[in-house]
Amino acid sequence: MNPDDFMYAVETRKSVDEATVSVLSAVEKAGWTVFGVYDVAERLAAKGFQQKPLKIIEICSGKYGNEFLNRNRFVSLCMPCKINVFEKDGKTVIAGMNPAMVSEFFPEISKEKAEPAAKELRQMVDAAK
Repeated sequence: MNPDDFMYAVETRKSVDEATVSVLSAVEKAGWTVFGVYDVAERLAAKGFQQKPLKIIEICSGKYGNEFLNRNRFVSLCMPCKINVFEKDGKTVIAGMNPAMVSEFFPEISKEKAEPAAKELRQMVDAAK
């Protein structure tokens, strides 16, 4: 398995804060729910550590979440999905986890059942770019 199997990432010309707002808008337009936004650099700064900007946005689709949980409650360990916005090499990156990966760990969820969720997440990342 390589990182591209687990994630989908794009670069954007937007700042981390602008890209975060764009992600939130794309998630809302897609009909998914935002569970939380975490400012990791801010949290680490409170503990005395310096870190470049990093926002973790937790999201979920009720449709897919419900279906996957009904097949195996342990899939909750992979929930909610995440889209991260961060700075890397002077550029802003928007990266989302691939929800289809749950099929690798939970055979009750076929790749065919999980791929539509992955497609929607990729579309949200692209829309936020």
